[in-house]
Amino acid sequence: MRNDKTIPRIAIGALTLIMSGAAYAEPVEVQWWHAMNGVNGERVEELAKKFNESNDQYRVVAVNKGNYDEVINSTIAAYRAKRPPHIVQIYERGFMTMLLSDAIVPVQDLMDKTGHKVDWSDFIKPVAGFYSYKGKLAAMPFNSSSPILFYNKDQFQKAGFDKPAETWGEFDKQLYAIKKSGAAECGTALATDYHWSLIENYSAINDQPYATKANGYNGLDTEFVYNKTLVVPQVARLKKWLDDGVLQIAGQGFSPEQLFTSGKCATYFASTAAHSGIERNSKIAWSATFLPWEEGVQPKNSTIGGAALWVIKGHKPEEEKAIAAFFDYLAKPETQLWWHKATGYVPLTNKAYEMAKFEGYYKESPTREIAIQQLNRGTPTDNSLGFHFGNFTQSMFAQREEVEALFAGKKDAQQAMDDAVKRGNEVLRQYERLNKGKY
Repeated sequence: MRNDKTIPRIAIGALTLIMSGAAYAEPVEVQWWHAMNGVNGERVEELAKKFNESNDQYRVVAVNKGNYDEVINSTIAAYRAKRPPHIVQIYERGFMTMLLSDAIVPVQDLMDKTGHKVDWSDFIKPVAGFYSYKGKLAAMPFNSSSPILFYNKDQFQKAGFDKPAETWGEFDKQLYAIKKSGAAECGTALATDYHWSLIENYSAINDQPYATKANGYNGLDTEFVYNKTLVVPQVARLKKWLDDGVLQIAGQGFSPEQLFTSGKCATYFASTAAHSGIERNSKIAWSATFLPWEEGVQPKNSTIGGAALWVIKGHKPEEEKAIAAFFDYLAKPETQLWWHKATGYVPLTNKAYEMAKFEGYYKESPTREIAIQQLNRGTPTDNSLGFHFGNFTQSMFAQREEVEALFAGKKDAQQAMDDAVKRGNEVLRQYERLNKGKY
């Protein structure tokens, strides 16, 4: 006859096995494809590790997939093959492509669905505004930046200046004086992404229209118009600098950043995220300041660069919970403060910014605050909100080719910008036809 006392023992044993299995269950894993390399690539790995160590339910695997263009191309291919990653880092130029792709889960919807209460109103407005559509965040802001002006303090002082001038006209005179005095071999190094700092942000800060329809925010039928603005004399200025040896283009084994950090060039227009590389590799006495503006202009805010994290649809509910938990971790002020200090990218929330100020961080590292102040300067206008253009990378490459034709002496500034606008508008019309009724 069976001993009834064995029943509780069997039940307890089974429960113990179940509990043991739950305790040692593998965490839910999600794949995060990104484009960060070098110092900031190391920081991405560290960020994923910090999140993984903060919990035993979820695990984020960060995978570098090359540069930004390679990430977006890999994502498209993986989505078509029905094997997409869970999270992808897409640069700001890909905003419209991702938004209208029908392949994403809007981040604010995901967080609401999974019960995470994120204070979206605390996100810095120029950043949140850029990645929002119809009042909701479509993507999770991640590595947001803005260009600033780095300069060699010793070379400016040797030429008789304390720091770069605020206006382009006076700054122009300084660069010629620095070269003439022999303080530096060249005045400025041309950054690889000069179109961002010296054309796009130039337009925003000087409140110049880059395109109609509030730079694309108000419709896909936007048209480029920067060939009718101060951009034309701006690129003519760059051509003159190049001809006069004031501007130097990287080559012969040097990157633009190395032209600056080696002491060859006195200034460098670059993302605030360049801090990490400059701090690590520079042996010069350097500082940084705001981008210049034209005489008589009340400068507006600069616009963001960098990238955001997009959620690709079609994954399991438990994987969506893992993504949401990671994003909740990213949004915490403590995480934002660490990321800001470790990389030079701007903190995404006002709470993180206030924490940095309370700690006295900007007294120790004043140049880390410049991009934040520049982004928050004044009230944004239709010209300084940012740029929402379909296939923006294609129209940007067309613009760069026309600027290169200008630099080579094949076209003058007006013809180069006219042709850039014409080619860019062809890209916009193609995108509008393909996405009619979606925006």
